[in-house]
Amino acid sequence: MKKELKRQIKQDELITGVEHAASWVKSHESQVRVGAILLVVLGAAAFGGYTFTKNRARAAEDAFAAALETFEAPVVSELPPDAPKPSGRVFATAEEKYRKAAAAFDGVERAYPSLAVGQRARYYGGLARAEFGDKEGAEKALKDVAAIKGGNGLEPALARLALAGLQRRSGALDKAADAYKQLADDTSFPLPRDHALMDLASTLEQARRLEEARAAYRRLADEYPESVYAADARRRADFLTTAKES
Repeated sequence: MKKELKRQIKQDELITGVEHAASWVKSHESQVRVGAILLVVLGAAAFGGYTFTKNRARAAEDAFAAALETFEAPVVSELPPDAPKPSGRVFATAEEKYRKAAAAFDGVERAYPSLAVGQRARYYGGLARAEFGDKEGAEKALKDVAAIKGGNGLEPALARLALAGLQRRSGALDKAADAYKQLADDTSFPLPRDHALMDLASTLEQARRLEEARAAYRRLADEYPESVYAADARRRADFLTTAKES
């Protein structure tokens, strides 16, 4: 009996609640209509914003892919004599290719500066400039990327490595060695440090700082015995040791 009474009370409360709600909706019909319209508008705006963002990101990636295709396109002089003609574009000279690639990457960066792809384009634009001899432009672009803080991209670390390589190619071997050493000693560096250490050792050897080069090769072999560079590092360390003794 008590259970039946409680059930009846709950049913009455539910009916009363529904009736009250219906009454409120009827008496506030204009507000309800406005609220419903507002919800529809907000939903449409949110969906439109999502769609716009998604489409913009896709367009940015497509633009970057086109620029990268130019960057990686073959050059006539680099093709083997009997090789079939590639299906894509072939450039007459490396300078022409890299100039066009740099311009394309610049366009991506200008159009999408707030996206990660814009940062990636800035990095590749620096690499392209280095290839056609614009050292000043390449250095500026790579320094800008290397200075970026935060985020999950590897471009700042790659830019630091590329800057050291740019100094080495330009003949500033001591500066390059200092840069490679900083990377090899930086425990927060997200790229494989054995690569930076191998570059350090070979740069020191190129600069005829042979004792330091031997030590760097030995360090690589000892600290990274499983590295793909370990065997070469041991050979170079042994060679420089033998050369010193002789």
